[in-house]
Amino acid sequence: MLDKKRQTESDARLRHINPAIFNAGWQVEQIFTEYYFIDGEVMVRGNTTKRKDRKFCDYLLTTTNLETPLAIVEAKAGYISVGDGMQQAIEYATILDVPFAYSTNGKGFLEHDMLTGSERELKMSEFPTHDALFERYSAVKDLNVTQQEVIRQPYYFDSFKRMKPRYYQRIAIDRTLEAVTGGQNRILLVMATGTGKTYTAFQIIWRLKQLGLKKKVLYLADRNILIDQTIQNDFKPFEKVITKVQGRELDSAYEIYMSLYQQMAGEAEEEPFRQFKPDFFDLIVVDECHRGSAREESLWRRVLDYFSSATQIGLTATPKESKEVSNIHYFGKPVYTYSLKQGIQDGFLAPFKVIRVHLDKDDKGWRPEKGKKDIEDNAVEDREYNLKDYDRKLIIDERTQTVAKRITEWLKSNDRFAKTIVFCVDIDHAERMRQALVNENTDMVRDNPKYVMRITGDNPVGKKQLDNFIDVKETYPTIVTTSKLMTTGVDCKTCKLIVLDSNIGSMTEFKQIIGRGTRLKEDAGKLYFTIMDFRGVTKLFADKDFDGAPVQIMEVPAGGDIDDAEEVSEDTKDDQDDWENGEETTPTGDSTASGGKPFVPPTGGGERVKKIRVNGVDVSIASEHVKFYDENGKLVTESLIDYSKKNILSEYATLDNFLSAWKSADKKQAIIDQLAEHGVLLEVLQEVAGNKDLDPFDLILHIAYDKPPLTRAERVKKVKKRGYLYQYDDTCQQVLNALLHKYMDDGVLSLQDTTLLSIDPFKQIDSPKNIAKLFGGKQAYLDAVRALQEEIYALEAA
Repeated sequence: MLDKKRQTESDARLRHINPAIFNAGWQVEQIFTEYYFIDGEVMVRGNTTKRKDRKFCDYLLTTTNLETPLAIVEAKAGYISVGDGMQQAIEYATILDVPFAYSTNGKGFLEHDMLTGSERELKMSEFPTHDALFERYSAVKDLNVTQQEVIRQPYYFDSFKRMKPRYYQRIAIDRTLEAVTGGQNRILLVMATGTGKTYTAFQIIWRLKQLGLKKKVLYLADRNILIDQTIQNDFKPFEKVITKVQGRELDSAYEIYMSLYQQMAGEAEEEPFRQFKPDFFDLIVVDECHRGSAREESLWRRVLDYFSSATQIGLTATPKESKEVSNIHYFGKPVYTYSLKQGIQDGFLAPFKVIRVHLDKDDKGWRPEKGKKDIEDNAVEDREYNLKDYDRKLIIDERTQTVAKRITEWLKSNDRFAKTIVFCVDIDHAERMRQALVNENTDMVRDNPKYVMRITGDNPVGKKQLDNFIDVKETYPTIVTTSKLMTTGVDCKTCKLIVLDSNIGSMTEFKQIIGRGTRLKEDAGKLYFTIMDFRGVTKLFADKDFDGAPVQIMEVPAGGDIDDAEEVSEDTKDDQDDWENGEETTPTGDSTASGGKPFVPPTGGGERVKKIRVNGVDVSIASEHVKFYDENGKLVTESLIDYSKKNILSEYATLDNFLSAWKSADKKQAIIDQLAEHGVLLEVLQEVAGNKDLDPFDLILHIAYDKPPLTRAERVKKVKKRGYLYQYDDTCQQVLNALLHKYMDDGVLSLQDTTLLSIDPFKQIDSPKNIAKLFGGKQAYLDAVRALQEEIYALEAA
């Protein structure tokens, strides 16, 4: 009979916890054990990456749709108190949005009701049934019958792709459905780029249509590529009932309509959307709603206002909030927000390094020498030019060449085929940058002229290559130069380098640009990306609004009407600047609107600014700073040595603390793993130290406590010099000598592996069983190995 006081967690689960859950009527398919819900953050140090541990709960119990969680159960061994796992259960329940959390040791349950905050102890026979928990959940949430039906409605599951919603997508879907069925008609979802907004939207629409709650759906986006990607990928299960709106005639025979904003809106005198009655659509999904739909004066908003009776859901990674424009004013506060920081910490999004490149003429400015002329032989105005002028008013050819050369150096050092986007000031700048990159990469361009291409709104040849650029199977184009066209909606999973050579003042635009690199593609070697910044734009990472919760800024007077803004909105300013400098910003990126009519510049647009172009100017890199994303979601500029020292000392404040922990740890790997969780990657520090023969122990002593390091060979030499081995007989000395040589080759971690005795040179001495007998048995052998490890480090421990 197993002693309950000694039973392990596995014993408690098998003998007591599993039967208690089954006896409460839970079905096998409703019970998920060791349910993993995050992949583990990717840490980047140098060029080395390491994932943190995945997070999982012991049991996740779901509703009858097998997806919506009702309870989390954390199991502990029988000799641990019943509530020992409760804090962990509450942490996981908070992340997963689960209403009930339980801790158990196999002798009883402790229940924490996340809805009321109350706790109670239960006998093993009192674990609640599914119906009891669902009834309590529905009562506290005051769910109506329709809301309860929606919760029970299954998700669409593609057995081929094996795709199910991630935990945050499931929360976004559930909260949206709860809001819709609760009568809320304007809903905002904020989800970081790369976290699956369109897939989330598909599941929302799927469940609403399956229940017959929404029959006619309009999906609005701002670029053709977004519409096409959505139809071909996430919305493919709707292929029999879906249509893409094209031309000016609308067919009422479909159930789901995919349309560009401007395709549906047309122009003021046409307005194709009026072919449908105002109540034609039950549901409208507004993708990238931070763009035109955020402005009340926008033509695009006329579509939303006309179909005002429809439930409208806004999707964005970057809600627009300024004094003149507000997504929150229109859609309401977000029902759910999943941020870039959270996505990186969960391991679903790629972290990044930042290389801040300072050019001498950027830092100090440039003033033409007396008599300086431009390339057209005109005198250059004598004044000081700076970053705001470069490539918008003043072109310095050597500056463009220096940027192109630095980009190429990075590619040569890392990966010549790393997909790269270079964001430029305007179309003219993008074309000159393309030429400069071609000249720096003639060997690659000779093999394939599409190695470097310009993809901008005015260039149909380049735009046709956009699909190839984002295709993970296509090599070319590899490097693209652009201005505004690729700031949003371009799903390039293998983009490893983003170059900023444009003056970006808009936080929304900056976040959208960064989003081009945040998608992970582990099987293609994409675990992180690099941002190379030539304009100081990455200072925006330090802004409190970069990854903060969206807050309405626009002041709305009593009555809810918005006063006419005295200032031109940020979007309008961007559009005017782009038109003046050659970047046409129709949301499709086309040089004409969808109906074939010429694009009309925004109010205030005018002739393109005449630029001054000079050459013969010496431009060089003054300095560079490398920053990396730390475990707290901050960009730090400390050296790896300083950063690692700080984090080691946060765990082991003194040398004695560390030595004591190292000596008492049965397996040294546990300490190494613990430090890795805090961003200290010893293999990277070995590269920095330039000596791969240093033991992790010596690396830590050297970096954190300023002790001179010893190589493994030097440590072995000291052990032998002290005559430690002479206490054993000749054969045991032979075994221990072999272990020391193994330590010299592979480090102390290998000594703890008893399978060593089955390979050379140990198997030439004797069998593993007989070797153990030489020491007095297996435990005596393990004690001898442990004593040898202590002797290896004895000098410092003393």
